[in-house]
Amino acid sequence: MLCPSCGRGNREDARFCRGCGAKLARACPSCGADLEADASFCGKCGHRLAEPSKPTAAPDPRSYTPHHLAEKILRDRAALEGERRTVTVLFADAMGFTPISERLDEEQVYDLMQGCLARMMDAVHRYEGTITQFTGDGVMALFGAPIAHEDSARRAVAAALEMQKSLDNYAAEVKNRHAVECRFRVGLNTGPVVVGKISDNLDMDYTALGDAVNLAARMEQLAEPGTVQLSENTYRAVQGYFECEPLGALTVKGKAAPVLAYKALRERPVRTRFEAAIERGLTPFVGRDQELAALRGHLEQAKRGQGQLVFVSGEAGIGKSRLLLEFRRSILDEAVTWLEGHCISYSKNVPYLPMIDILKSNFGVKECDNDGVIIRKVEEGTAHWHEAARATVPYLKYLLNVEPGDPAVTVMDPMERRAGISSTACGRSSSRRASSGS
Repeated sequence: MLCPSCGRGNREDARFCRGCGAKLARACPSCGADLEADASFCGKCGHRLAEPSKPTAAPDPRSYTPHHLAEKILRDRAALEGERRTVTVLFADAMGFTPISERLDEEQVYDLMQGCLARMMDAVHRYEGTITQFTGDGVMALFGAPIAHEDSARRAVAAALEMQKSLDNYAAEVKNRHAVECRFRVGLNTGPVVVGKISDNLDMDYTALGDAVNLAARMEQLAEPGTVQLSENTYRAVQGYFECEPLGALTVKGKAAPVLAYKALRERPVRTRFEAAIERGLTPFVGRDQELAALRGHLEQAKRGQGQLVFVSGEAGIGKSRLLLEFRRSILDEAVTWLEGHCISYSKNVPYLPMIDILKSNFGVKECDNDGVIIRKVEEGTAHWHEAARATVPYLKYLLNVEPGDPAVTVMDPMERRAGISSTACGRSSSRRASSGS
C-alpha cells in the first residue's frame, strides 16, 4: 500500500505509514469513516465512492531531473553512498484534491496536476534540490543531498516560497478555467539522513535517521493553505535570511511534547552569512592593522579624485568580510557613501544581482513594494542628480524590473542595453564624492 502523503510502500495491513506516520486507511468524504480497500460505498453512511486509484509505476528520475543536476549526482555518487548528511526535507501537496477529482473528468484532473507538479519541480530544481518521491498530488524533495550545499536550508525555504508564489498564480488560472479552488501547502524540516545506493537512472534510496522525514511531513499536513511551515530546526538555520512568523507550540502526532513551528513569510534583502552572524555577536577583531591602513590609504586617494580599485582575496574563513566590516565602521563619521552588493550561491543565473542589490539598498526598495512604489522611490532618489546622470534613470528602473519610462530601453538590442547599464554604473559612482563596495 502506497502512503498518500509521502508515497512510501507499506504492508497491506498497515494502518499508518512507516515513513511519515500518516494514516493509510481510506476515509469517506461524507462522514469521515474508515473504509475497506475495495469498498464502493461507505459502510456507515452509504455514500457512493470513487474507485480507488491504482498505483502507477514511478517515473524515471532522469526524465524530470535537469541534465546538469543529473551529471553532478552521477559524478559524485561513489562518494555519497553510505554518507551521513544533514538535509532539509520539503513536502508539498494540493489541498482539496478529492472534491476537484469529483467535479472534473480524469483528463482535466491529470492536466491540472501536471501543471502543479511542473511548478513544484521547477522551484526545487532551480535551487538544486532533488525530487525523491511523487505523492500523487505533491512531491517530496531533499536539499543538501545528494548535491551538497553549505546553505541547503536557505535554498529549501527560498524554493518553497517561490513554489507557493508560482502555485498561487496557477490556482488563479485554474479557478478561472474550471471554477474550482486549488490551494497548496508546504512543510520543511532539517535533520540527518544516510544516503543509500544511487542507480544509473538516479533512483536513490535514503534511510531517514530519527524523524527528519516524519516531522517535515507533519509540518506540511499542519500548514494552512497557501503557506510555508517550518520546524524549529529549519527556522534556526534560516532565521537571519527570512522573515518568519512564530506559530507557537503545535501538537504533532508521534511527538510526546509540542513542537515549535514557524511560518516563512518572505526573503529578506540579500544578506551574507556573515551579516546574519553579526546579529548574534562577533569575536574581538585583532591582527589586521596593516590591512586596515592599506584600505585607508586607498580611500584617501579616492577622496583626492584618484579612482581606486582594491581586490581583497584569501582562503575561505580567513576574515575578508570581517576586515571590510571593521573598515566600514572606522569611516562612519566621514563624508563617504558606502554602497554594497552581494552575490548568493543559488542566484548565479540572475544578471546584475550585486548591482540590483546596491540599487535596492540605495533607494530603500523593499521586497513587498509594488511597481508604483519602486518607481516613486527611484524618482525621488534621483531628483537632485544633474541632467547627464538623470539620463541613466531608465536603466536603473529596468534593472529593478519596473517600467523604465523610456520605450527605447525596453526594445533595444540586449548588448546595447548592457552597454548602457555598464555606463550607468560608472556614471553613478562618479557622481558621488567617494563610494566603496564589496
